[in-house]
Amino acid sequence: MTEKIIIADDHPVFRDGMCRLMSSALPDAQLLEAGSMDEVLELTEKHGEPDLFLLDLLFPGMEPRETLAKLRQRFPRSSIAIVSMLDDDRTINRIMDEGADAFIVKSIPAQEMIDAVLAVRSGQYVVAKPSIVSMTDAVPTSANVMSLTQRQLEILDLISSGESNKHIARKLGLSPFTVRNHISLLLRSLNAHSRSELAAKAESLGCLNGKIESAKQD
Repeated sequence: MTEKIIIADDHPVFRDGMCRLMSSALPDAQLLEAGSMDEVLELTEKHGEPDLFLLDLLFPGMEPRETLAKLRQRFPRSSIAIVSMLDDDRTINRIMDEGADAFIVKSIPAQEMIDAVLAVRSGQYVVAKPSIVSMTDAVPTSANVMSLTQRQLEILDLISSGESNKHIARKLGLSPFTVRNHISLLLRSLNAHSRSELAAKAESLGCLNGKIESAKQD
């Protein structure tokens, strides 16, 4: 089946640019454009559930908390990526907590945006923002690790083993939404932008392969 991606933004120039970018990266995908949430829902009625929503954070009809909850309930198999000019951590954390699979800042280079979208399509949770950060923010410390719960460390171990969210939820007796929230927090705590980066940082900090307790105690 043809992959469907809905690109929603009320600025035609940016929307056109996103379509061109996605067309070059995913030439076989069906790209559908919308300028408001009403148009987004009209597209879903006409074309069915999309594989991916690429949604501006602030455009007509978009109320992040309410909208994300409704989209999650109505389209449980769709991935949702928020694309925004805002890049502050408070906004990003809030949107990820409310159910987004990705937060992509509009000011990042085109190739990084493509990489972020491809990562979301592969099932990763992604925060893609400008890479100019302080050394304190760039390198997670032992304090970051010690602030994690035992459950989050268990999830880190399973992510490192390549387990999907669905399998992690089943294995630990959690809901998929709870797993999603834990992973969102882990991405922020270890300053990682994807599941693969999260696993790499967790390993470098000694949080994996039977070292969970020692990492907490060091």
